[in-house]
Amino acid sequence: MDFLVENEIFDYTKKEICEHANVSWNTLELFWDRMVKKGIVIPTRKIGKSQMFKLNLENPVVQKLMEIDEKLVIDSITSMKAEEMIPIRA
Repeated sequence: MDFLVENEIFDYTKKEICEHANVSWNTLELFWDRMVKKGIVIPTRKIGKSQMFKLNLENPVVQKLMEIDEKLVIDSITSMKAEEMIPIRA
């Protein structure tokens, strides 16, 4: 889920999701059908024989997860001390 939340505007094959999320195919297969049935991920298009999927941004569960993710990121950034931050040079 973390990978899909971080890359919500893109669609991926299940194989790509496994690779980028660092999970095995068998692990993904354990819960994938339920995620599709609950509308958490949706099929977007086919490229050749490969079905592409993306996070369903209209799903209330996904919206809540994205809210939580955003809050965690903001809390993490604001709790950093100034000396821990890496200066960015233009």
